[in-house]
Amino acid sequence: MPVPTTPASTARRLLRDDVYGRIRDEIVRGRLAPGEKINDAELGAWLGVSRTPVREALLRLARDGLVLARPGRVTAVAPEDEAVLAHAREVVAELHALAVRSAAARLGTDDLVAMDEATARLRAALAVPDPAAALQADDDFHAVPVRVAGNPILAEQLDAVTAMLRRAEFLHFGSLTGGDSPAEHDLIVRRLREGDTVRAADATRANWLGLGRPGPTAPAP
Repeated sequence: MPVPTTPASTARRLLRDDVYGRIRDEIVRGRLAPGEKINDAELGAWLGVSRTPVREALLRLARDGLVLARPGRVTAVAPEDEAVLAHAREVVAELHALAVRSAAARLGTDDLVAMDEATARLRAALAVPDPAAALQADDDFHAVPVRVAGNPILAEQLDAVTAMLRRAEFLHFGSLTGGDSPAEHDLIVRRLREGDTVRAADATRANWLGLGRPGPTAPAP
């Protein structure tokens, strides 16, 4: 017997994912601040949905490390935790290095040009500065090898873990490391054009491990 498929089930899935994405974006961009209490009824009213998809989204966000959802207690945006961020940074760095190793042989000229264009947008956004544009350009750069790698599990894991790092960058843009990212991107693409997969992956790992850490403290006047 074929598995039944109905428009209603598809609509529900899309609604649930959209609610999750909207709430996650509010958290990542700091509009829902660390430690802020979350009321699922208020979120449902804002999004124009029932409380059920909101609660499902909050459970997913709890698994992502962005929400503290404890039964019988107040649900809140997860506070910042540098130890957790350090662990997330290590995982993201290794997964992106894996994406580069997996994609290297299949990356075409158009793919490398797209990565160059994303780096150019990153430079321009850092010069303004424009945090949203900078982080979008950085995402676009790294999305190319992830897409070409063609591993959906890899992409899914990165999507969940990277949100914690992006939130830290939004909240502290300008006071974190990352200004050297355009040059590091250039190095990654150069290694890929040279066919040096190992060093391209190493450069990718180094790029993520250095991203989003507190910058050097300014000397006292």
